Amino acid sequence: MTNPLKLVIAQVNPTVGALKENADHALRIMAEMEAKGNDLLVFPEMFIPGYPAQDLILEDHFIQQNQKTVEQLALASGEMLTLIGAIHHDGTDTYNGVAVLQNGKLIQWIHKSLLPTYDVFDEWRYFKPGRDNSPIAVRFRNGQTLRLGIHICEDLWDENIDYKICDILGDSGIDLFINLSASPFVTNKYIERSRLILNKVKKYSKPYIYVNLIGGQDQLVFDGMSMVADQAGNWVHISPQFKESIVELELSVFDNSQSSVHLPVISKEEQIFNGLVQGVHDYFRKTGHTQAVLGLSGGIDSAVTAAIAVEALGKENVLGIAMPSKYSSVHSVEDAELLAHNLGMNYVKVPIAKIFEGFQDTYKDVMNHPLAGLPEENLQARIRGNILMSYSNNDGSILLTTGNKTEIALGYCTLYGDMSGGLAVISDIGKSMVYGLAHYYNQIRAAEIIPTNTITKLPSAELRENQFDPFDYEVVGPLVNAIIEEHSDLSTLVNRGWDKALVEELLNKVRINEYKRQQMPPGIRVSSKAFGIGRRMPIVNHYRQE
Repeated sequence: MTNPLKLVIAQVNPTVGALKENADHALRIMAEMEAKGNDLLVFPEMFIPGYPAQDLILEDHFIQQNQKTVEQLALASGEMLTLIGAIHHDGTDTYNGVAVLQNGKLIQWIHKSLLPTYDVFDEWRYFKPGRDNSPIAVRFRNGQTLRLGIHICEDLWDENIDYKICDILGDSGIDLFINLSASPFVTNKYIERSRLILNKVKKYSKPYIYVNLIGGQDQLVFDGMSMVADQAGNWVHISPQFKESIVELELSVFDNSQSSVHLPVISKEEQIFNGLVQGVHDYFRKTGHTQAVLGLSGGIDSAVTAAIAVEALGKENVLGIAMPSKYSSVHSVEDAELLAHNLGMNYVKVPIAKIFEGFQDTYKDVMNHPLAGLPEENLQARIRGNILMSYSNNDGSILLTTGNKTEIALGYCTLYGDMSGGLAVISDIGKSMVYGLAHYYNQIRAAEIIPTNTITKLPSAELRENQFDPFDYEVVGPLVNAIIEEHSDLSTLVNRGWDKALVEELLNKVRINEYKRQQMPPGIRVSSKAFGIGRRMPIVNHYRQE
């Protein structure tokens, strides 16, 4: 039996563009792990520049500073081998790379080969694909010389691609697979990653080290869940989801592990709730904000958004504002106040009746009649949006919008009203999941934090007498998900049992409301297809399905 490899998994949270801060964090970890006598330290993909750096990568000065930062890390390296993700520009081309550092030197660059261009990814815009896929032989401080099959994120996801990096490396006679990733969170994606990893392990009987990024970046959130499997396909280590984690462990490269762990079973509600908390927390921290404000209607959407905000930012940093109108029910105001009390957050009530009357008087003067119908309803939403933005401007807080994915898809939202804000927290979860998160939150808090009446009452915007939402969410929610996330067409949806007239109506609503979505605040992506950078539809769009 050979000596086990003393391995460090650095599941860490960088900030895009913060080259010095990211490097300083890496240097602290390197120094500590070197002093402990470890053999191998692995960071995630693109840790130095942060991911995704997008068009910063097109700026020459950014590339140059990135290069200098890598050189500083190389000089600080010792006997412990360090693998860290960074941009590599070789004088001609730019690559998504891994810097291999040891004994004060940059030993080699490894380049990413499979560059994703689907959904939120656009790596062909910035990088040239690597085609130098070969093992690298490294002598470790424990005396072993190992052939490492180092590759990057998408290089693992090769099932439907002819150019298979892991096969090239495996057939070259490696001793160990190592993957540095920045794989964004999607519900249950960790299960798919684990399946792909075990397929490689079983095919080549080689251990596999997978290190993933953690943290939120704009619309994306990274869930970590770094994994290590031995040559027999036993899980030696699985890092926690949505938690920064630096773990030291021993890996027997040529032997089965003496102990193993199981892949955790995590409910969708837990994954999504924790992902949204991570996304909100990092959006505020990385933009330099601490305070949030949101409207509390007494409804389910604002209640769940408030719970997420309190968990992400602390109750003392969240202000809820109830803005009742003449159409607001007594129970809605009471439910909003009870929620704020249960969460321990700050709360104020700002009635809008007088403001609304002032607008209507003005319209009577200039139009000879007050607003009625939809304009009257939207006016109330826009008055509330103005009040919320005034509070945001007054203290520098970020306004959180509270619309869910089902409503946003169908255009059941008001521009410059309830769509006003700086972050659309639940814009990627449908109405049914909003209810699921409410139940989940009450369960983990072991109390009815979100009031029962908020969960059980019929949803309503309360913008006119006896108004209720015009959808059966149990029907339209799954249908919207099928349209947006599954890209299902008219005939497929009808064949699955949905009414043709309803499908045509919803397809049309999704199409004609693109202009609203392109003006909404950024939302946090938790599904396979979110509104945002991963979905690029034209506003002017005359296509109709037949």
